Amino acid sequence: MTVLEIARLQFATTTIIHFLFVLLTLGLVTLLVVLQTTWAITKKPMYERQTRFWGRLYVINYFLGIATGVVLELQFGTSWSGLSHYLGNVFGAPLAMETIIAFFLESTFLGLWIFGWGRLNRWVHTALIWLVALTAYASVFWVMVANSFLQHPVGYDKGADGVIRLTDIGALLSNKSLVMALPHVVFAAISVGGFVMAGISAWHFIRRTQEVEFFRKSLRLGVVTAAIGGFFVVGFGYAQYGFVADLQPTKFGDDAAKAAAVADFTARFGPGDYNLPAYASTALGFMILIGNLLPMVMFAIPLFFRDWIIRWRFPLYLLLLAIPLPFLAASLGWLFREGGRQPFAAYGLLPLQDAVTPGGSAGAMLTAYAVFTTVLVALAVTDWVLIARAANRGPVDPAPDALTPLA
Repeated sequence: MTVLEIARLQFATTTIIHFLFVLLTLGLVTLLVVLQTTWAITKKPMYERQTRFWGRLYVINYFLGIATGVVLELQFGTSWSGLSHYLGNVFGAPLAMETIIAFFLESTFLGLWIFGWGRLNRWVHTALIWLVALTAYASVFWVMVANSFLQHPVGYDKGADGVIRLTDIGALLSNKSLVMALPHVVFAAISVGGFVMAGISAWHFIRRTQEVEFFRKSLRLGVVTAAIGGFFVVGFGYAQYGFVADLQPTKFGDDAAKAAAVADFTARFGPGDYNLPAYASTALGFMILIGNLLPMVMFAIPLFFRDWIIRWRFPLYLLLLAIPLPFLAASLGWLFREGGRQPFAAYGLLPLQDAVTPGGSAGAMLTAYAVFTTVLVALAVTDWVLIARAANRGPVDPAPDALTPLA
């Protein structure tokens, strides 16, 4: 394998694993806002217990996800210094905003929320989880701003040295590649949160839990959230076709548009394979197949009548087995989005061979890939094990200050 091939494989591995954490973090924090706000309004202990239980899973995923994000950031300096050099003045700005929001604001609000149980007024404490959620959404926004620039470069000027500089922040923030992709990603995360909550609740009913009312409410909220998220993620997914065909003709354009784009790229960058890679096309097909199945969870909603969904049990097994599906669909979608702009780091602007760090050896890059992947897999396995243990244990009514990953 060449240095470029290893660097691409490393970025794909790191991004997909980190993305799994992001999906669950954003999905669960959205549900926590619903649960804790309901508790603040009604003062019913049930909703406080639910907030504590699902909050514990969220905290575990958040802190391990932050660690995977650090590994992801390291790549831009180690493997993709060309991208940082030529595009860093534009691409780096939204990433810097995301870092400030995620590592400072969001983490600070989350810390206050964790250690504020029993110490803060319930409305102040509820406001903190809202702030955690808002900063989480803001973090995703800035990441998508940066990624959308790579998909469709706008708002820049290229100097004589070949370095790209930001000239129009408005164009960057209103990028057409961002308009539909952002809600698509957000609702994908909300769907993930719903499926995870529904699946874990179904597992407890399969085990004949004594916490019937607790998990009945969680199951209902999870199914409804998964249905809403699934409906909108499919809608915004299909709505992107027209935008993508215009912005990236080699990905979705008709034959004439593809031929014109290939001719243009060949004239500017030399001969090359500018057509959609086979793996990206395959990923799109499977993503559509799985994505179209996700909204079918709405057919479980009528089964809540007289607890049919619990008594029949078969739907519970389906909900449990469905937990990986939105994760898989989102990963396939990310493969298509990223792979579809190849062979460019920034579509039509910076070829991959100019973006990768020059002078590296395949051996050194392979070693870095092995180290990074080992760390990421260890973090992912640790996350899944801790979440599975906490979820399996169920609500245990911890002390007010004990909502930590180790509690």
